[in-house]
Amino acid sequence: MSTSFERVSRLSTGYDVREVDDFLARARAAYEGRDESFSPSEVTSASFSSERGGYSMRVVDEALDRLSDAFALRERDAAIAERGEEAWVRDLTERAETLKERLERPAGERFAPGREGEVSYDRDDVDVLCDELVAYFTQGHPMSVDDVRRAAFRRRKGPAGYSEAVVDVYLDHVADVMASVP
Repeated sequence: MSTSFERVSRLSTGYDVREVDDFLARARAAYEGRDESFSPSEVTSASFSSERGGYSMRVVDEALDRLSDAFALRERDAAIAERGEEAWVRDLTERAETLKERLERPAGERFAPGREGEVSYDRDDVDVLCDELVAYFTQGHPMSVDDVRRAAFRRRKGPAGYSEAVVDVYLDHVADVMASVP
C-alpha cells in the first residue's frame, strides 16, 4: 500500500516511508472493521523511525490527528447508537466535569510535581493552557483538539515543574472529550 504523503528532500530527514505506510494500512483495516488487534489509542502514541527523503513529519502528524479524530467520532456515534444520545451526553458531561475539577485547583497546584532528577513541565506554561481550558469548558472559548495536542511547555527539573506523565495523560483525556463533541 502506498500513500501520497509529501516527502522531504533526499538531504532532509522525514518519517520512514515503509513504517508509516504499514501503520496506516493497519489503522485503515481497523477503521473498516477488518483488524480488531489494532487499538485506536495507537494512533495518538504512534512513533516512526526517521530516514533521509522520508515522509514530511508535519504532514504525517496532521494526518494522524485527523485519523484520531475520525476514530473518536466513530466511537461517539457507536456509543450514541448503543446507549442513546441522552446517556452519551450525560457520560460526556461527567467526563468534562471530572476534567474541570482539576482545572479549578489553584495555579501551581493542578498536577503532581515532577520527581527528583526527572524532566518536568514548566508550571506556568501548563497553567496558561489550563486557564484556556477553563475558558473553553465554562465560557465556550474557542479552542480545538489540535491546540491541546500541539501544546508545548518549557522543561524544568524535578519538583520545580509538573510531572510530564501526569500532564500528558490528563491532556489526552481532554483531547478525547473535545474530539467527542460534535
